[in-house]
Amino acid sequence: MVDLDGTLIRSDLLWECVLELARKRPWLICLLPFWGLAGRARLKARLARLYTPNLAVLPFRQAVLDYCRAAHETGRPLILASASPSRWVESVAAHLGYFDTVLASDERSNLKGAAKLHAIRSILGTQAFSYMGDSAADAPIWKNAEEAIGVGMRPSTRRILMKHRNPQILEGNPAPRLRSLVGAMRPLQWAKNLLIFAPLILAHELTSPSKVASALLCFLLFCAVASAGYIINDLLDLETDRAHPTKRHRPIASGDLPISAALLLLTTLLFGAGAVAWTWAEPELAWMLAGYLCVSLVYSFYIKRILLLDVLVLAALYTLRVLTGGVATDVVVSPWLLVFSGFLFLSLAFVKRYLELLGASNDNRAQLTRRAYTIKDIALVETMGISCGFISVLVLCLFVNSSDVSRLYGTPHLLWMMCPVMLYWISRIWLLAHRGDIDDDPVLFALRDPQSYMAGTLTLASLAAAATW
Repeated sequence: MVDLDGTLIRSDLLWECVLELARKRPWLICLLPFWGLAGRARLKARLARLYTPNLAVLPFRQAVLDYCRAAHETGRPLILASASPSRWVESVAAHLGYFDTVLASDERSNLKGAAKLHAIRSILGTQAFSYMGDSAADAPIWKNAEEAIGVGMRPSTRRILMKHRNPQILEGNPAPRLRSLVGAMRPLQWAKNLLIFAPLILAHELTSPSKVASALLCFLLFCAVASAGYIINDLLDLETDRAHPTKRHRPIASGDLPISAALLLLTTLLFGAGAVAWTWAEPELAWMLAGYLCVSLVYSFYIKRILLLDVLVLAALYTLRVLTGGVATDVVVSPWLLVFSGFLFLSLAFVKRYLELLGASNDNRAQLTRRAYTIKDIALVETMGISCGFISVLVLCLFVNSSDVSRLYGTPHLLWMMCPVMLYWISRIWLLAHRGDIDDDPVLFALRDPQSYMAGTLTLASLAAAATW
């Protein structure tokens, strides 16, 4: 006897269905509470008519699959017993081919806990059975089973299992919940939010405690909102990430972080950041954060599938960080900085798409999943990306040679050192991307690259030298 949600798979098909509705039929989400008034069983049955799980990308537990395969090969009868609707359970059983029969919920009963035990007894009578589960709801079934098998249990559930006379743990503890929560927020990506400090640094306002405090608060709020955007993106791209060679290891895609926990984290981040922004920050900053989140949502739902507009919006989201830093610190953002950052981040956005196309080419795929690019576009994407990178260096050269520089820098000619450094860094990024030596995110690569740190140090040193000498 094997449970499905959380046991055979590292997820819950009910929440998988909710995400599918959010992606394809978002207008139906508001109807879920009303459907739930008729009971959980009716809700699941109604959702089952709208959603069919993509069995090819479900996060099956390999240890459980091996157990079921071995039992099937020895002729041991197997039953897939789940609180999910019969349509979903039967499709999983047919897909695997190991199970002799299924027990599942229908419109009248939600097959969970005591109800599942009653259904088991109605089939087996007093015959002994083994049961494999993962949650505290399985306690009454374990209690009546000849052998109690647990997988991926939390400590509290493990204590329940170990009270059984014949317990067995097939798979150890899941990944620590705190680590999964932090991983879903992608703290490495917070480095991108350091762009908030760019207007403050370039305006030579680092000596103002109030402005630095405002920038720090803005940085923390932006990290919370950006993490919420990443979680939304991971939820919407769940199936695509599971089919990706590296993204499938992300907490939500792998099942280490349940979808319900991810939604709770998302709500906490959004409401927490909103409350702090409206209470402690200026209204303009709150509107900038809201604007960033709205653009991120539109990108995740729609824009990411539109040719070229997707990379333009990605670059705009980087530049929006710079603008937000100026709003938070009451510093006027130079048009030079906006133009430079726009072309630079557009180049990095093209790097991201180029790497995705390179991976698709290596996997013999004709085009990217949920993207408007095909393999035929790879050379043109590379050309446009390199061009944007070099244009950003040209903008930097024009800025250093402009009259605006002399008002802020005592020795402006020292700023010329930044130009070859930036030219080297951008050229190297694209050369390594062409070789396939960069992962799918060039910014994360730069955070692990010693030469990128050296380039950044030289750039800051030239700025400091030109301002003080």
